[in-house]
Amino acid sequence: MLKCRWIHTNCMGTEKEQSGPEVATLLRQIPAVDELLNQAPLREVASRVGRRVVGDATRQVLDGLRQRIISGASAGFSLEDLESEIVAEAKAAVTFSLQRVINATGVILHTNLGRAPLAREALAHLGEAAAGYSNLEYDLEGGHRGKRDAHTDRLFHALLGAERALVVNNNAAAVFLALNTLGEGWEVIVSRGELIEIGGSFRIPDICAKSGALLHEVGTTNRTRLADYAAGINDRTRLLLRVHPSNFRIVGFTERPGLEEMVDLAHRRGLLLMEDLGSGCLVDLAPWGVQDEPPARRSLEAGVDIATFSGDKLLGGPQAGILVGKSEPLERIRKNPLFRALRVDKLTIAALEATASLYLQGRLEAIPALRMIQLTPKEIAPRARRLAEKISAQPGFVAVVRAGESVVGGGSTPGQTLATELVAVSHVRHSANGLEEMLRRQRPAVLGRVEEDQLMLDLRTVFESDEAEIIRAFMEIT
Repeated sequence: MLKCRWIHTNCMGTEKEQSGPEVATLLRQIPAVDELLNQAPLREVASRVGRRVVGDATRQVLDGLRQRIISGASAGFSLEDLESEIVAEAKAAVTFSLQRVINATGVILHTNLGRAPLAREALAHLGEAAAGYSNLEYDLEGGHRGKRDAHTDRLFHALLGAERALVVNNNAAAVFLALNTLGEGWEVIVSRGELIEIGGSFRIPDICAKSGALLHEVGTTNRTRLADYAAGINDRTRLLLRVHPSNFRIVGFTERPGLEEMVDLAHRRGLLLMEDLGSGCLVDLAPWGVQDEPPARRSLEAGVDIATFSGDKLLGGPQAGILVGKSEPLERIRKNPLFRALRVDKLTIAALEATASLYLQGRLEAIPALRMIQLTPKEIAPRARRLAEKISAQPGFVAVVRAGESVVGGGSTPGQTLATELVAVSHVRHSANGLEEMLRRQRPAVLGRVEEDQLMLDLRTVFESDEAEIIRAFMEIT
């Protein structure tokens, strides 16, 4: 039977420095992996998670112990502590790393938190498609092989009037694929004021270079006229590229040609006009306070040949890059061998199909991201007051409701905010940063934001069903 080894301390109760012989002695006392695996606590956890997982956890813990002893960070150990550490490590190894969190930051399309939450209808359709077989690439009417993009093609035709639609894994892929297909080895003209960078250091010039297209910059950072595009066209030009500035604004002395003007110029010169819309707005959000986000239908009605946008931002669906436009260039893009490498699976198609169907039915309130955008401070205030009262009822907490601002996020609507009502929380002993960390470590994690040494909770981005879990998280804090 293994004996317990206890940490050696001096008279002050702190770890004493280890000499060479003491280190060697402690290292020899470390039990073997097989010895530990035969201990009752480890046998019990192995019956639930598997002996291999526990064995890996044991080796990892023992390796860490050896390093601590050698470095002088540990002056000893006990069997009970080792067993507890191994059990915790084994359980962590089989716990999902991707976890549900409660977003109380007020950032609707929070990139770090997965952007748009899916509608219930999308989740149901996704689950149905995932649980068994489906007609992903099978024509049930004709009884022969079909095309997976047929499912979304018909919906975006109905939604936007698009002659054709393709779906790839994100908007960066959509832009890359279109430029590679239509511009490889040729010039693509773009305004200097639209050479944007989005999250993850994705830059339009870089993606253009990787696609094989030759970037031809015209105009200046703040002013690009139609004449600049016209002067830049030569016998090597194949495409005019217009990029919606979805994550920044240039104000003041600015100029940018109208979309219809650019369409007319491109078509008069025998070129294609492509527009990267970025955030994927399908409806006019101005009535709810979101300005300057042009719906994709307007671009197609203006005559744009190819438009690209994201699926998991303002559209409110799964991560996807959507290409819509005219049949001829879209068919060329579909025939590109890279399309197969970038296409999406049945789960994305199912979620996107269900989300698009909600638009067709006029049920915008069923799409969580759009519902959150539409919420008014008057609707949020009663929920905020109830939550503040329940938090204040916990010992040491004070919570009050104050006016504040939410943001759409996701690299869209820069400089624009939505009025909201915040729950401002403070504690008699813990700082705002301390509270933020303690809530972040709960399961599920509750994520807020810190302002003016107070923890702010914005219920705009919190589902009502999650409010009870927020209270339980606060009850864990002492």
